[in-house]
Amino acid sequence: MTEELLYDIRDGIGHVTFNRPQARNALTFPMYERLAEIAAAPGEVRALILTGAGDKAFAAGTDINQFRAFRTGEDALAYEARIDRVVGSIERCPVPTIAAVAGACTGGGAAIAAACDLRIAAADARFGFPIARTLGNCLSMANLARLSALIGPARVIEMIFTARLFSATEALSAGLVTEVLADRPALEGRALELARLVAGHAPLTMRVTKEALRRMRDSLPPDEDLIRLAYTSQDFREGMDAFLTKRQPNWTGR
Repeated sequence: MTEELLYDIRDGIGHVTFNRPQARNALTFPMYERLAEIAAAPGEVRALILTGAGDKAFAAGTDINQFRAFRTGEDALAYEARIDRVVGSIERCPVPTIAAVAGACTGGGAAIAAACDLRIAAADARFGFPIARTLGNCLSMANLARLSALIGPARVIEMIFTARLFSATEALSAGLVTEVLADRPALEGRALELARLVAGHAPLTMRVTKEALRRMRDSLPPDEDLIRLAYTSQDFREGMDAFLTKRQPNWTGR
């Protein structure tokens, strides 16, 4: 079976590739765990580039089949704790991280991109969390805080409430990405250029800056009641079934 998350090191730069193009690089739990391992111990590299295989997506969130066994609030809490741990590992990665985004960057994929130090996009990139239209679940407060720090609470509300995907141009205007490139080859070239640039700078300056900014942001109360409410609802079961059977969900608010 083809490895679903690839990692290779070339000339001192680590390259992480989400490798399920047939599923728009939707992430399975083993993929999340492998990503956390790499972020915690990337090896002898000075920068990491994250990208998606194929021409459709960076990563289209968590594979919905991972949710099928969910039955209780504890399942939901364990899932969000896993995502927070994995995404947090990217923030704490000891080297600079660069998300090179082409195509769909949604759900868990958008959370991963938001946790990277630098985000650049191809012109066809689309960003968002369409959960109000699809599954009816929620984001953890850690993910909401991270997004709010990047683009502000009003933009986060717009993104989640409208369930629409921001274009690359909108993402640039909002501050979610710093550059938009014409196409995937240009994106790949610029990502490598950026990686080589930061690889030549003082590692401790970048590491301390990352950690200081994270500590300034992360003063959060618990959100377990909110996660339980969303993931144990009838609407979440309805959203998951509707997604997998390719029909419109019938929301009831219960």
